[in-house]
Amino acid sequence: MAKCADRVKRVTLELGGKSPNVVFADADLEAAAAAAPMSFLDNSGQDCCARTRILVQRGAHDRFLELLAPPSRRSSSATPPTSAPRWARSSPAPSSTASAPTSPTPSKGSGARRPRAPASGSRRPSSPACPRTPPAPSTRFGPVAVVLPFEDEADAIRLANATEYGLSGSIWTRDVGRALRVSRAVRAGNLSVNSHSSVRYWTPFGGYQQSGLGRELGPDALTAFTETKNVFISTEA
Repeated sequence: MAKCADRVKRVTLELGGKSPNVVFADADLEAAAAAAPMSFLDNSGQDCCARTRILVQRGAHDRFLELLAPPSRRSSSATPPTSAPRWARSSPAPSSTASAPTSPTPSKGSGARRPRAPASGSRRPSSPACPRTPPAPSTRFGPVAVVLPFEDEADAIRLANATEYGLSGSIWTRDVGRALRVSRAVRAGNLSVNSHSSVRYWTPFGGYQQSGLGRELGPDALTAFTETKNVFISTEA
């Protein structure tokens, strides 16, 4: 954006940011928990739409955590942070989120031990190279998520919007009215109800706030490449 300013070039920015995954107690918890890991671990966590803030209604919070499990290494493209510097880049600040480290697994051909890929703030790498400080809800880009409880619809919206970003997100509920209300209230450019697939080439894609400027994809993408001309013709004699 700064480089374009020197020559007054227009720019669109599609940026990332800590998208929320909101799970209400009336949702299909099995489906929501099964889909959650790859909503932030897909592509090794390098996904601008990654749902790294999992918000679960308090009445379903414990059950959701029981159902939530990381994908196996053989079936996943996710890779774990392997050193303290990498972990620090994904988790720059401590949090009060509860944390329970997973059991490390030995690497092939040596006695070294490697951390498992984390699935949430309650399942984390355990290694001398990786500190056990739980990740904060505002942590940076990386394959790390936190699971936070919320009380009601208003609280869910408050937590979902408690960030400077606003690119994407998901809402899990069987209540269509609630899905529409929360979708209107969450400040994000792309939302999906009962799934994590919010990007389609025929629909606009872009973010609010620090998640970008302009829209890509769909008919709205043409706006960034359009210059409007106004011609006034006087009809006075």
